[in-house]
Amino acid sequence: MSASRPSARGGRFDHPILRAATPAAWLAQACACPEVLLIDHANCEKKAASTALSLMFAYAEDLPLTDAMSRLAREELRHYEQVAKLLGALRISPQRLAPGRYAAALRRLVARAEPQREVDLMICGALIEARSCERFAVLAPSIGGAAGELFAGLHAAEARHYRLYLDLAARAAARAGLELAPRLEEFASLEAQLTTDVDDVFRFHSGPPRVG
Repeated sequence: MSASRPSARGGRFDHPILRAATPAAWLAQACACPEVLLIDHANCEKKAASTALSLMFAYAEDLPLTDAMSRLAREELRHYEQVAKLLGALRISPQRLAPGRYAAALRRLVARAEPQREVDLMICGALIEARSCERFAVLAPSIGGAAGELFAGLHAAEARHYRLYLDLAARAAARAGLELAPRLEEFASLEAQLTTDVDDVFRFHSGPPRVG
């Protein structure tokens, strides 16, 4: 669906739904601030589980969807437990972090009315999980240590998660007679902008840090 694009490390970036690679400046900041990265990652895992549960309630009549989201929520909580265990081992104290702009900006593009809303929510889920997958791939060899091992282990799971959401988006669009590709491209363009534009707050899904 997408053409090859330059990566943060000078190669070619190509991903089925992402339109930009993680900037090198974000990766450098992540390696310099592993404590904030891990704390926010733990928060992301909790939010991912919460999102899956909220979709179960929103579409309770759709048994295949609720079954998939139930399993997803359990897996996300297991991932949270892994991150929490690592925080404890590294003696990093959990703390409340103000959320970044990323997820909220994507959600503002979600339609208010059905059936487009369901399609949009699944697209959001696919893009967020895809970005997590892509970031784990660049983080694992760069940050090293126990955190690098954890990120390497989570990479495959995030790949499965984004494909699940993408399949559910395609299913919802086909059922409603809606076109998926143009809407996915609209969200993917916004996601790429949020990922590559300078950001005032460093988070797992933020853009590169503002200098100065």
